[in-house]
This record gives sequence, C-alpha cells and structure tokens, in this order.
Amino acid sequence: MHLAILGASGHGKVIADAAEQAGWHSVIFFDDAWPELKANGPWAVQGDTSALLTKLSDFDGIVVGIGTNCIRAVKQLELSDAGAKLVSIVHPTAVVSPHAAIGSGSVVFANSVINACAVVGAGVIVNTGVVIEHDCIVDDFAHISPNAVLAGGVKLEQQVWVGACASVRQLISVGQASIIGMGAVVTKDVDSGVTVLGNPARVRAK
Repeated sequence: MHLAILGASGHGKVIADAAEQAGWHSVIFFDDAWPELKANGPWAVQGDTSALLTKLSDFDGIVVGIGTNCIRAVKQLELSDAGAKLVSIVHPTAVVSPHAAIGSGSVVFANSVINACAVVGAGVIVNTGVVIEHDCIVDDFAHISPNAVLAGGVKLEQQVWVGACASVRQLISVGQASIIGMGAVVTKDVDSGVTVLGNPARVRAK
C-alpha cells in the first residue's frame, strides 16, 4: 500500500512512522517547500501540493501532515474536493474501541486510547498517549497534544487545540478554535476563540 503525506514536518514524520508500523509499504511526502526540501528524515519529498493533485490515483491513501489546525483544514478540504482518497492512520499500539468512530484524515498515535462511543471527526490529531473517554465528541481538525485526557462526554468543537498533559473534566464543552494550555485543568465550559491556562483553567488576559 502506498501512502502520500502532504506536509513534510516533524508531525509528518510521526505519521509516516505510525503508517509504516500499521502496514503501509511506502510513504512519500509532498510539501510546498519542494524542491528546496527534498527529504523529511528517511522519507523522500517528491513535489508540492500541485504535484500531489496530479498524482492522486498513484496512492492508496492520502493524509495531511500539518499540525496547525486551520492550515490542515484548508489542505484537507482542497484534497477532498479533488477526489483524494483520504485515510486515517492508527498506530498499532493505540487502543480504539470498535464502538468508537474516527473520521477521514485523522491520525491516532502510539499508546493513545479512544473508548466506547467516542466520535472523532475528520482531520483530527490524537497525539501520543492521549485518552479520549467514552461518549466524547471531537469535531473536525482539532488537535489533542501528547498525554492530554478528555473525561467522559467532553465536546470539543472544530479546530480546538488541547495542550500536552491538559485534562478536561467530564461533560465539559470547549468552543471552536479555543486553546487549552499545556497542563491546564479545565473544570468549566470554554467559550469559542479563547485561550485557557492553569489549574483550574482560566481565560488568559489579553
């Protein structure tokens, strides 16, 4: 099986590694810094976005390897509109309930857990060691950083970014494009477009 990754970044390296361990036979990168950028670690970079759009049929799957939520969303929607076969990549050490759902273009990294009846949308990053408990809803193009924990029934709207080692109490809702800082402990609902920090988490002063 042949996989294309758009975005030759450090995040892309982790996707490529997870993909190989999950059984993908070859991984090729595309990045808009090509031709100056010709490799991403041990993997070749063979063109930019335009080049990938002309080669969609060459690949069994395509995923966007860009960590920034808004850029990942734009690129994934561009690929989807062009008919790309978007796939999800799940590391073999991740534990995903058969009763959970994962959308196209999402990535689930090593030692993460997605429990029963959780719903993960399209283009979501579930990073290393994340726990997404039962009945959580994670909307499209969110990013949950390493070792963060979402307790049962949490709702993250589109493009939320949860920092490393943050915790979100059960039944909490986090509004669109908000940021939960590293190590924050979220005990109350979070409005859209804000950053919360600390324990307990509070909105950062502007």
